[in-house]
Amino acid sequence: MPTPLKLMCVLAHPDDESIALGGTLAKYAAEGVEISLVVATRGERGWFRDWSEYPGQEGLGRIREEELRAACRALGIARLNFLNYIDGDLDQAGGDEAVAKITALIRQVRPDVVVTFGPDGLYGHPDHIAISQFTTAAVLCAADQGYGQNWDLGPHRVAKLYYRVSTQDWFAHYTPIFGDMIMHIDGQERTCLSWMKWAVTTRLDTSAYWRQAWKAVRSHVTQIPPLEKLPRLSPEDHKRLWGPQEFYRAFSLVNSGRSVEQDLFEGVRPSTIINLTTNQVLQVNSI
Repeated sequence: MPTPLKLMCVLAHPDDESIALGGTLAKYAAEGVEISLVVATRGERGWFRDWSEYPGQEGLGRIREEELRAACRALGIARLNFLNYIDGDLDQAGGDEAVAKITALIRQVRPDVVVTFGPDGLYGHPDHIAISQFTTAAVLCAADQGYGQNWDLGPHRVAKLYYRVSTQDWFAHYTPIFGDMIMHIDGQERTCLSWMKWAVTTRLDTSAYWRQAWKAVRSHVTQIPPLEKLPRLSPEDHKRLWGPQEFYRAFSLVNSGRSVEQDLFEGVRPSTIINLTTNQVLQVNSI
């Protein structure tokens, strides 16, 4: 039997996987891809209700971990790991330590494809930017024979690294329903950072999986408005929100060119070859 394809997502907070990547993860899980999720924090400071009811960092972290586990079940995620950093402090974490943690997980899981946020953090969130930088470095370190000489884990070369990005079209559908994503960092306002359409290297149509994505989003009860306060969303609304997923291919060892991909595993999937002499079906990996 051929080895199943493996996809690893490395993100900052619970709910990132559902809001940013729910359709993608549900699609590939349904296709038999082994999905692993690495989350840097438990979202301990993400409280949007009456602060008199705030359960504290530890209490909210436990709640959000359970929400995330429910979302993982909805999306078909097979493995979940936490890096155990505190929400909001990730960009102050020691880079050597964070990169080493992610590198170790890459070498354990041995994914074909890794996905994280882009260098803009989607809307300038410092934690998102930090996890992008740490993950990019870890992908390189994981392949380095000389990195971590005292580790028992051998090096692993990831075939493709992707950044999750969005164009103005997606933000135009998202923000009227869930609100503007605005942060004030170092005296400056940060908000949605739209990528030009020509810069997108990969577009997935995951509209068939909007129900799984929406179920996962709704698992994060503390992070979204109560359903009765949301506008009535039609199936078409849901498909526009959770159907199109766009990426920037940061690097690939298996394909190139400016043609827009429709599959994160393009160039990775085994090709089927028929031996005409024996009629035997051979699986040939393209790497």
